[in-house]
Amino acid sequence: MVEHFIFYLALVLVIIGAIMLANKLKIAYPILLVVAGLLISFIPGIPAIKIEPELIFIIFLPPLLYEAAFAVSWKEMWKLRRIITNFAFVVVFLTALSVAFVANSFIPGFSLALGFVLGGIVSPPDAVSAGAILKFVKVPKNLATLLEGESLFNDASSLIIFRFAMVAVATGQFIWLDAALSFGWMLVGGIGLGVLIAIIFLKVHKTFPTDVNMDTVLSLVAPYIMYIAAEEVHASGVLAVVSGGLFLSVRRHEFLRSSESRLRGANVWQSFAFLINGIVFLLIGLDLPEIMKGLSNEGISLSQAIGYGLLVTAILILVRFLAAFAAVFVTLVMRNFINVADANPGMKAPLLLGWTGMRGVVSLAAALSIPVTMDNGQAFPHRDLILFITFVVILVTLIVQGLTLPALIKKLKFSTHSNNHLSEEETENLLRRGIRHAAFTHLDTHHTHRKEENEYFRKLMDRLEQEDKDDSVHKLSDEAKEIYFETLEEQRKWLREENRNNPKIDEEIVRHYLLKLDLEEERLRIG
Repeated sequence: MVEHFIFYLALVLVIIGAIMLANKLKIAYPILLVVAGLLISFIPGIPAIKIEPELIFIIFLPPLLYEAAFAVSWKEMWKLRRIITNFAFVVVFLTALSVAFVANSFIPGFSLALGFVLGGIVSPPDAVSAGAILKFVKVPKNLATLLEGESLFNDASSLIIFRFAMVAVATGQFIWLDAALSFGWMLVGGIGLGVLIAIIFLKVHKTFPTDVNMDTVLSLVAPYIMYIAAEEVHASGVLAVVSGGLFLSVRRHEFLRSSESRLRGANVWQSFAFLINGIVFLLIGLDLPEIMKGLSNEGISLSQAIGYGLLVTAILILVRFLAAFAAVFVTLVMRNFINVADANPGMKAPLLLGWTGMRGVVSLAAALSIPVTMDNGQAFPHRDLILFITFVVILVTLIVQGLTLPALIKKLKFSTHSNNHLSEEETENLLRRGIRHAAFTHLDTHHTHRKEENEYFRKLMDRLEQEDKDDSVHKLSDEAKEIYFETLEEQRKWLREENRNNPKIDEEIVRHYLLKLDLEEERLRIG
């Protein structure tokens, strides 16, 4: 037991080392983690690690989805709702359909239902991999939002396809009416339960006094409750977490009311997401010996299995490219009838979208969740081959697409300025003027007698613009500090209102200013 603990502790150090190396080399860390796990798995005497799919689905998936939903901008996603919905649902279904027909045609013994099982597993691109790559390169805001939004919802659609296909394989039949009703419930029930639980958490925060530790723990517990509650009633746990996370993200200043809760919660979530992302991608590589062992039991040669994996990978890339260029064509047609977020997408965007199809965590978890035997006692057909093909798809897309994506982005020479947003300089000037005006309006209305009483108060109002470095903050009286806190809150309200009402403002910049206000308040409280 002690030896295993030391081994797991060493794995954490490997994760940190691999991510440090990835940052230095400026490549996506999931690539190095999978390769590191693969290399470690071949070391003699390494303890065998068997990944339980429930471990990934219940322990890892909810917080990863929740953290991604909390970070994305709902305002920006809503502008691209049509194309995000198409990529997250329609494209995923077409991808699964294509894989199903190819597997049925070229892999001996693969029925169409079994092909849909494989298609449902490998159809969703991985959010973490694309996000890790985009850290090092600049792409237009609309494109980044599309990738983030797609990745939030495509996991749900792929897992729904996977579940229906599993039923078809086990029963040998597929009843369309039952499937349609189940599909509708998974969508509506998942979204509804996620929002309902989010509302309950929000009400608890508003009704009962909580401290920083309670706020942080509740934010960690929320995604698990959303996921488990939805799965218990056979709705989509993924959609529950995503919808609940988006609901609370828009209302984060109601959910986490104090600046300390927001700052500490963000730090905890960054560390937590960093660790679980690292563990999952390392485990993907470490699981290869187990997958290889099962493959030999099927009597399929390694070269054949690799060939099948590369064939499926090629289909995934081809379908995504076709879908990306089809989206451009549809946009060009529809701009004549409706307003679209980007009426002139050009040819660069579909090239990039087509090459951002790295697979990862959800695909592996779905493959591992296939039971060894079905309810009738028979072995699940080609389970080990499906696992191996999934591993090949993950490995090839991560390494080939992941390593070449930054070079492709640089080659395409995207303009980072979007016509749909003000420039960064214009936005910052607007926000600085706005929060300054909001602050002095509040002072003139409610605290006229205090504004001029303290010579340092106006200097504090200038801190965000002038980055004042003196120690004037320590010279304010307790009453003046409370007035200052009120003023900061008025500035936050103005920023949130301006973000909601002005579609030309990039929410990422607004969040940066909100963070500065929180840091300013904590600096004053500590001082």
